[in-house]
Amino acid sequence: MATVLGANTLSSGGYDVDNGIRFDGSSSYMTLTPGSAGSQKIVTFSTWIKRSQLGEGNGPADVFMMYGYAGSNSDTRLYFTGDGDGNDDRLYFQSTTSNTTHTALATNRKFRDPNAWYHIVINFNSSVGSPDTNHVEMFINGVKETSFATETYPSQNDVVYWTDDSLHTIGRRSDGGNLWYGGYMAETVMIDGQALDADSFGEFDEDTGIWKPIDVSGLTFGTNGFYLEYKGSGTSANSSGLGADTSGNDHHFAVSGLAAIDQTTDTCTNNFCTLNILDNFFPNHTYTDGNLTSASGTADGSPYTYVTSSMGFNTGKWYWEFKAVAKESGIDNWVPGFTSQRTTTTTLVNANNTHGYGMYGHSGVIYNDGSSAYGDGFTTGNTVMIAVDMDNLAAYWGVNGTWDNSSDPESGSSRTGAKVITAPTGDIGVYVPSWHWYEADVNGTASFNFGSPPYAISSGNADGNGFGNFEYAVPSGYLAICTKNLAESG
Repeated sequence: MATVLGANTLSSGGYDVDNGIRFDGSSSYMTLTPGSAGSQKIVTFSTWIKRSQLGEGNGPADVFMMYGYAGSNSDTRLYFTGDGDGNDDRLYFQSTTSNTTHTALATNRKFRDPNAWYHIVINFNSSVGSPDTNHVEMFINGVKETSFATETYPSQNDVVYWTDDSLHTIGRRSDGGNLWYGGYMAETVMIDGQALDADSFGEFDEDTGIWKPIDVSGLTFGTNGFYLEYKGSGTSANSSGLGADTSGNDHHFAVSGLAAIDQTTDTCTNNFCTLNILDNFFPNHTYTDGNLTSASGTADGSPYTYVTSSMGFNTGKWYWEFKAVAKESGIDNWVPGFTSQRTTTTTLVNANNTHGYGMYGHSGVIYNDGSSAYGDGFTTGNTVMIAVDMDNLAAYWGVNGTWDNSSDPESGSSRTGAKVITAPTGDIGVYVPSWHWYEADVNGTASFNFGSPPYAISSGNADGNGFGNFEYAVPSGYLAICTKNLAESG
């Protein structure tokens, strides 16, 4: 049975979310300034997110998701803390009027799983009477949050700035702080004039108990409410744009630092594989593009460690693509492949152990605790195709549309031109896609396409289940690594 690592999204059934958006954590954000004010005392904000940057990894920098800025030290903000003193990655909702903070809720728990989708709902209603604890609620994955490290509730008639006529920003703090959000978003909703609970946006699956989204198109969004489905791919603030509002209010967000490639199929109902920053055996590696691009860092003079991914498999047939993006100098030392998730040593590369396989760019040699000739190699700008057939214990590599070694991933048990996978022994866990750069003091950069590419492609190919967007045709029977495929076809 295939295994999903660090993913909490459903495999099938119910309402499907087709698109999300990817923020790079350094330059991309969206803005809206409504033409008139709505309710400032009753509002609900809901969104699904998958983080790709954690606070501590970024140093002392908060990670902003939603920010309303009215000037004169008046704002309303939702963010993850990143203060660098051990309080990183708490979820924080805060509202301040004229430099006086009247609302502050910071969770005790920390949100440090960059491989899973979270659903966050904040509702605010200061129009009702005491007690003040009735004025704001926070829900995470359908459950009301009750444990807070900081807990200050608004008084009656205190205001927030998410539904007035001031500047609203998604993905960045907008008052000059330049603190960004890095990660994915889907189903982003603002309700002006109603304080709604989480069950207006999601429900628990009756079979699995997992919290999942529901269709919210029938909600009443109010004067300054909006619904961002990220259906468009344009960069203009209109109904075809990435920030298109589909609520009927036409509150279309302007985008900055975002392009069509940032519209993703990685969503809260089909979670796609990414690189796993929690399993980073080489601390000097840096991650961008929603953890789909990785740059090596060889400051310690050692190249002998590797980067793994967030999802793995031990049965089935799986396909992904690897792009050699850049190198500083020297030979083509990218080594894409896959390795055992159980490998714990920090001194082995992904292809230099009995349960790891990788192809060297400069030679086309396949390594698996020993070397064997296979392909012609690859260089900067090339796309490597990787197909792994766990049912027949065979792996295949190709470059720019041609399979190496005259191989045929569709050959099944004959394993034509394949690198035969040694029958796994012991508790190897699962295999995970991986790569390393094999050269000390010289760095390389690579990107992965698991079906939601971080770079532009000239064609579009899905797997047999209709999932993924690949440069080259997916071999028959092979699937993109995502939760729907892993759960239904693994």
